[in-house]
Amino acid sequence: MTFEKFMFYLFAGILILAALRVITARNPVHSALSLVLVFFSSAALWILLEAEFLAITLVLVYVGAVMVLFLFVVMMLNINVDSMREGFIKYLPIGVAVAVISAIEMGLVIVANFGPDKVPALVRHGVEYKNTESIGRVLYTDYLLSFEIAAVLLLVGIVAAIALSMRKRPNTKFQNPSEQVLVKKADRLRIVKMKTEDRQS
Repeated sequence: MTFEKFMFYLFAGILILAALRVITARNPVHSALSLVLVFFSSAALWILLEAEFLAITLVLVYVGAVMVLFLFVVMMLNINVDSMREGFIKYLPIGVAVAVISAIEMGLVIVANFGPDKVPALVRHGVEYKNTESIGRVLYTDYLLSFEIAAVLLLVGIVAAIALSMRKRPNTKFQNPSEQVLVKKADRLRIVKMKTEDRQS
């Protein structure tokens, strides 16, 4: 076994174990930290495949920004873990069935589309090879429609997140922009006239 294969299996094993910890950890913060380890392991695998741009993007964007946001949200929400575990056993068979079906589907896709006879061997590139340029050329030519569909889906997700966060929840302070626009000066401001007193020193 070569050194590259050893590193691939090492990071792949760490990735699988960390992914299992994401869904099995009792503490949501531990799950988020395990997800950080998943991202780092995926970045290492991409570096082995000479996809340095994707690896550094994964670390900078997801680990540096998204996961920090996840951790802030998890810690600020103060989630009651005990109430979340009440229905765990009840929905466990459904979750296991969905996981098994997903694993079978992924296995069929991998067996049908990947393999030594269907995927060409990785070609080593020289120092002058630009990974970012190659990704951009393929992304905006062969996968332009998929790229635009993904952008629209992300936009819909942003709009949905804003709409969900603007809901009226009990015991929370919120602002209604339409009421703020229609407010008048007489509703918020009262001018009081007071007599002045002249004091002689």
